[in-house]
Amino acid sequence: MKMRNDLSTPGDVSLMPLGDHLEDLRRRLIYAMLGILPVVVVTLWFGKALLGVIVAPAIEALRAKDLPVSFQVLSFFEGFNAYLKVSLGVSIMVGAPWVFYQLWRFIAPGLLIHERRFVYVLSPLSAVLTLCSALFLYFVMLPVVLLFFVTFNSSLPAPVPDARSLPPGVTLPVVPMFKADPIAPPEGSWWVNTSLSQLRFALPDRDESASGEVSADAATAPRVGTVIRGVPLTGDQLISQQYQLAEYVSMVVMFTLALALGFQMPVVVLLLGWARILSVGLLTKFRRHAMLVCLILGAVLTPADPLSMMLLAVPLWLLFELGVMLLRWLPAARLVGESQEEPPM
Repeated sequence: MKMRNDLSTPGDVSLMPLGDHLEDLRRRLIYAMLGILPVVVVTLWFGKALLGVIVAPAIEALRAKDLPVSFQVLSFFEGFNAYLKVSLGVSIMVGAPWVFYQLWRFIAPGLLIHERRFVYVLSPLSAVLTLCSALFLYFVMLPVVLLFFVTFNSSLPAPVPDARSLPPGVTLPVVPMFKADPIAPPEGSWWVNTSLSQLRFALPDRDESASGEVSADAATAPRVGTVIRGVPLTGDQLISQQYQLAEYVSMVVMFTLALALGFQMPVVVLLLGWARILSVGLLTKFRRHAMLVCLILGAVLTPADPLSMMLLAVPLWLLFELGVMLLRWLPAARLVGESQEEPPM
């Protein structure tokens, strides 16, 4: 049995039978799944484009150091799994408000009027903070962190190759260099694409049979154009920086979850303050301890390198201060409409 306070009639409080309670839960779960299904279909349709958006910061970091712009896959399923992970992850983020709305519709009838007011404040605040965490990750944290590590890996010392004079009568071929591929290059031509850091070749592309297989006599197959292939130019660094797609996507997902959780700091501060576990005076008194906690969270929620740790710890500290300001401006007594004294420090 559950006490039900209907949303449409706040003053009507009645007992809800257990069977109706389970039926309401089942209905809300069905609504949640049906609502998120179209989002999954759309994200799967645009999954490849979303994957391109996810890898864009890594591409910019590699291009900044004139390194080959490519990722490795070490199994047949790795690329498809990365595509699914990105599509489903975006589906969860986009569909989360609808799922939480259905959850709210399930639990709201059992809450008192003043208890709902806390949810009305915390829900939009949490949603805005989650969106801010994603924007901060994509436009600030990822570019800085990726460029730092790409630069560091490029700076590792490597053996210096010998340099000798050319033998008499020997001349070296000169390969043309462009920032983009030429339009309709002739077969057999080659050049360097400086934007991709690749040695590119124009190879013959032959017509395929109706079954999709190349003719057994490749020499007599009709030519329908050219296809361009490239070889990465790794340079003379000690490390050849060719990163794995699955590991990069997993890293982005980990960062996304870590920042989404870390950016809920004002929500946690408000909850603890409204529960009278903490007060504004106590939070101000132990501000240095809160800074230490932010540093620890920055180390735990990131790969623990100094740059990533500070890039997360500093926003967490600012969010803590925001939580203190919100608690001072919006205490629980103001929402409830009662006089309430702060707990002793």
